[in-house]
Amino acid sequence: MTIIDGKALSAKIKERVKKDCEELIAKGIKPTLAVILVGEDKASQTYVASKEKACIAAGMGSVMHRLGEQTTQNELLSLIEVLNKDDSIHGILVQLPLPKHLDTNEVLRRIDPNKDVDGFHALNVGKLNSGLDGFVPCTPLGIMEIFKEYNIDLVGKNALVIGRSNIVGKPMAALLLNAGATVTIAHSKTKNLAQISRSMDIIVVAIGKPKFLSADMVGEGAIIIDVGINRLDDGSLCGDADFEAIKDKCSFITPVPGGVGPMTIAMLLSNTIKSAKNELRA
Repeated sequence: MTIIDGKALSAKIKERVKKDCEELIAKGIKPTLAVILVGEDKASQTYVASKEKACIAAGMGSVMHRLGEQTTQNELLSLIEVLNKDDSIHGILVQLPLPKHLDTNEVLRRIDPNKDVDGFHALNVGKLNSGLDGFVPCTPLGIMEIFKEYNIDLVGKNALVIGRSNIVGKPMAALLLNAGATVTIAHSKTKNLAQISRSMDIIVVAIGKPKFLSADMVGEGAIIIDVGINRLDDGSLCGDADFEAIKDKCSFITPVPGGVGPMTIAMLLSNTIKSAKNELRA
């Protein structure tokens, strides 16, 4: 059984990003990420601070826009329009979730697809599902980097994605399908889930329920990718998989924390570099 070290892989990717960044700066382009945070959500503030720190550490530009809880739809769209037109900005990220009075779909639709480093714009979603080159959501993209790093061949594998969100589940399924895996998507309404999951070579669990994936749901030698991050009553963190109960059945497993989590920000930086390189080629 191999415990996947997402922290080490993330550090390796960040080093690559730093080198790319230096080369782009030497050519007159400083890769820059603009992040918009609306409201006072504590988790979002933490994520945004870590993104800003990672950008600066990589030598990239970081532009923060912290907007009040009462920001209107028009004010937010106007800011996005300004950033779309600003040639010094290569990536635009609107931190989700937005306050309830704002229309998330419309906000994401208005981001320039060429600066959509989160990969949530419908045009980039369409490119992913068509097997074309575009921006891919950072967490599933990070998982694909894990497969590459650990030489996990996906061709012909039976893969189960538990969770159907636009951020993880759906793009993860598309990436696995594009890579030659046979893909099943399960969710809260799926019947006989344990029976299905036991026969799978790969399980990606992203359902947001602590220790949801139990030992009786996992077959011998399975590869488990745990996207969940849940805080328990005692303050400790755990994933959507019951790590201790299932680890000895697995050939590979990601821990929480230190597995998929660190990869997400690394891929965000990587996507911003990609956008800057696209500008250089334009």
